[in-house]
Amino acid sequence: MYLNYFGLNDNPFSIAPNPDYLYMSPRHKEALAHLTFGLRESGGFVMLTGEVGTGKTTVSRKLLQQLPENTQVAMILNPTLSALELLATVCDELGLSYQSEKGSLKSFTDLILSKLAANHQAGINTVLMVDEAQHLLPEVLEQLRLLTNLETNREKLLKVVLIGQPELQQLLKRNELRQLAQRITARYHLLPLTSPEVRAYIGHRLSVAGGDISIFSQSTLKAVHQITGGIPRVINLLCDRALTLAFTKQQAVVKKAVFFAAAEQILGDDVVSQRLQGRRRWYLGIAFVVAIVCGFGLGSLYV
Repeated sequence: MYLNYFGLNDNPFSIAPNPDYLYMSPRHKEALAHLTFGLRESGGFVMLTGEVGTGKTTVSRKLLQQLPENTQVAMILNPTLSALELLATVCDELGLSYQSEKGSLKSFTDLILSKLAANHQAGINTVLMVDEAQHLLPEVLEQLRLLTNLETNREKLLKVVLIGQPELQQLLKRNELRQLAQRITARYHLLPLTSPEVRAYIGHRLSVAGGDISIFSQSTLKAVHQITGGIPRVINLLCDRALTLAFTKQQAVVKKAVFFAAAEQILGDDVVSQRLQGRRRWYLGIAFVVAIVCGFGLGSLYV
């Protein structure tokens, strides 16, 4: 709706995990480096966690782009499966045929292990990527660990990437999963963007779409971090709505009042008010501490 009005050739704030729009903040670069390093190690698991909307899935898509060509990837996007269903899904992803009515844990496991051995003989790496892994049942995670038992003297024949919310960290602290936790060779927790990174993030996405950051006023850019907490998905939702509102008002620049209106439409009046009050309390707290320090400093002059 607003693309032509703002001179954009694409939607800069789509919530689809498009790697072309991935803003590589220092945290995102470190997350990608950890995953890449982990997949090169001999262990079976690497793990990426983060709050909802911090960009985990987008980082994983970037990782897929950087994998060597001799890599076969199996993707599990819906991990709310039983152990048997998980193995069947892995078989599907690896292109293995089977008779579903005769499927069993042993038959599926044998098929997968044979495929892993065949891939290794052909010089092909095999990677299993599980999104939303915090939903995996403990017995399913244990089944994944058993799949990584096939190994040479130097490396595991299956590498598993677990991507999930912080609850995944708690899940892996369970006593029955301690063997799996010990096989994680790299792990990283993705934090929200800082205020300068939010500005750079918005500028990057607008630049990829053929625009520039001047579409948003300086005061609006500060407000974006204040309201969104630096969560990229929330930034996308609110900035997209703000551009739509600015277009309907025929305003060439997204002003703070328009952004607040967009935030209220998406998040609700109560959430926006709460976050604004939280920031005001933070400023008052800082002012109070500064006043105390200054008071002690002035008082010491008269001692």
